[in-house]
Parts: sequence; C-alpha cells; structure tokens
Amino acid sequence: MVDLASLERDMIAWRRDLHAYPEFGFEEKRTSSFVAAKLREFGFDDVAEGIGGTGVVGTLKRGSGNRSIALRADMDALRIAEQGTIAYRSRNAGLMHACGHDGHTTMLLGAAKLLAEEGGFDGTVRFLFQPAEEWGKGALAMLGDGLMERFPFEEIYGLHNMPGQPVGHFATRAGSIMSAEDNFEIVLKGVGGHAARPHWGNETLVAACALVTNLQTIVSRRLNPTDIGVVSVTELITDGTRNALPGLARILGDARSFQPEISTEIEKQMRIIAAGTALSYNVTAEVTYTREFVPLLNDATLVDQAFAAARSVFDADHIATAREPMTASEDFARFLDHVPGCFVFVGNGKESAPLHNPNYDFNDAGLLFGTRFHAAIVRQRLPSLSGDGKITVHHGME
Repeated sequence: MVDLASLERDMIAWRRDLHAYPEFGFEEKRTSSFVAAKLREFGFDDVAEGIGGTGVVGTLKRGSGNRSIALRADMDALRIAEQGTIAYRSRNAGLMHACGHDGHTTMLLGAAKLLAEEGGFDGTVRFLFQPAEEWGKGALAMLGDGLMERFPFEEIYGLHNMPGQPVGHFATRAGSIMSAEDNFEIVLKGVGGHAARPHWGNETLVAACALVTNLQTIVSRRLNPTDIGVVSVTELITDGTRNALPGLARILGDARSFQPEISTEIEKQMRIIAAGTALSYNVTAEVTYTREFVPLLNDATLVDQAFAAARSVFDADHIATAREPMTASEDFARFLDHVPGCFVFVGNGKESAPLHNPNYDFNDAGLLFGTRFHAAIVRQRLPSLSGDGKITVHHGME
C-alpha cells in the first residue's frame, strides 16, 4: 500500500517545482519531460511524448480486461506576471501558473503512482497530459495527432480546482457544465484627422464607443431571456493620439453560450449591429468571428459514476450537484466529441485568489483529494476480479 503521507510530500515538491517553471501552450518542454520521467520512474512501460506537440500519454495496464478509460490533466501556464512572494514563485518572467494546471498535473501524476503501485483495477488507463488548454488548441492538437487511434479509450474524466469552494469539496452536474467560447474582432475604418476639425473626416472612436454599447443589446434584447449568453468587449484599440482623431478602431472580445444555435444567433446579431452602427457614423465595419471552445456536456451516466467514486474520497456533506453551469470554457469538451466523459470541480479554498489572478496559487491541501478521486474513478469503472471470481470494486483509499 502506498503511504499517503509520503505521497503527499512528494506531490507538494513536484507541484512547487512545476509552479516555479511555468510554460506557455505548446512550449511545455520542461514540464512534459518532467511528467514523462516521473511516469517511467513509476514503472510505466508505455510513455509517449510529443503527442499534439508537447503532450504526454502514459498507458497503464492491469489484468486481462479489454476496457479502457482516460484521465486528463492540463499542463500549460498563462502569460501573467506573478505578484506573489512565495518561495517557489515563477522563475520565468511574464509567465505563471495562474489557473492551477501545476496542481492538476501533479494530482494526475499522484494517481499514476498510486495505481501503478497498488493496481486494484482490470483494464487499461490512459493518462493524458495535455498542452495548450488556455487557448483551446491542445486537445484538438492531440486528437489531430491520432490520439484516439493510437491510444484508444472508451470514456474520459477530468477535473479543475475551484477557488471559493473549500478544500475537500466536490461538485459536478449532468449535461451543460461549462460554456462555449467564441472570439470576435470588429474593425472600423474611416478617415482620421485633426482633433480640432472632426468635420473634415469620419473618425472611428465615437462610432466604436456606440458599437460597444450597442453590442450589449444582443443578450438583453435579441436573445430569448431563458437562453444563457454573454457578450463581453475586452479591448478597444485605435490609431489616434492626443490631438489626432483615429481613422481605425479595433473592438475585440468574446461571447459565451451553451447551445450552437445561440452562438449562431449572437454572430448574426453582431454582424447586423456592426453594419448598422457603421452606416450611421459613415464608417465601414469588418467582423471576424471564430469559435474557439465548444460547450462541455457531461454524460449523465458517467456523472453518476463520478459521484459514486467521490463518495469514497470526500465527506458526504461535501459532495454537491453544481446548481448551474459556468460560463467559463474548457477544451476538455473536445474529447467529448469522441467519447462520453465527465468533468468535475474540487475545492481550492474559500480564501483562494481567483483563477487568472497574479496572486493565485494552487492549494497543496487539495492534492490528495484529486489524486484519490482519479484512482477511485478508475477502480469504479474498471473493477478487478478477486481471487474467488467475484467482482471487487475499489472506491479509493480509505
């Protein structure tokens, strides 16, 4: 049996090492080498590197079962300058693990060590360490590199830490749990000129300000109130200066939704509003609209299985059904286009800084909870045969 106290100490050291050397999407060379080395240290015979660029897939087989499941963790960091004073703060300028992917990677490594040493399942487990989640390209890259053909699996599980939720708490829900994310850029073109002579041209800043306001009517006035949608303008950039009116303005932002038809309607209405606003200010508008993340839809049957596994790890009164889906996005959803799966949330502490905040840090007290959940879902879904021929389901470390 694995000594959980010793494993926890190891995991804290791994996590803090990863935190100190964050890497952006598709640049996770040190991280993926660290992961691959650990998997081989744990006794994995099958460790594949370079999947989808910098992804790693470790395969662990036990018994004679022909079923396989996958567990996934993301490895990439964000282009944020860390402001905390922790001893293991980022050594890579302008990069930090502000979303806890260092913790996710560590929890999955912990599960790999636990399952490699203890077994307790019959079948095949794929450990997926994914690059570039933050900008929605990593899962697609791994899939495009033949993931499903080279390392087939029948279902998949993933997790994310949740600031504001106490450590030791667990939540998920069937169906919609995280939203799609669409990105847009609207370029307004006119004629800039002297700030003292606005009537000599057709400047774009006033038009851009009007358009930013008008875009807010998409959700409030053009979607059914029962549908969930968010349209957020995040950047307004012009080529003007203190005494020169701009002739070019760029408006950038994103939109969130849970249904493809809502995404389609948001794009349609955005193009109508942009064209109408531009016409009224005698400028032109060009709209670029892209779909970066798809909605994350949990399989209802596997959600039930996840709750069953969670009951062997978390206190009963710390397990909850998420009341509503989140309008944040996750490219774990791309795997669900191929197999059913379940994504869950585990607490990072009530006092945790928000995700993507320069003072955020993953809470090491949550490491064993994630590791034990990973192991429990494997034993729940790939039950082993006991010596008397009866099926024995291992729900995790008691």
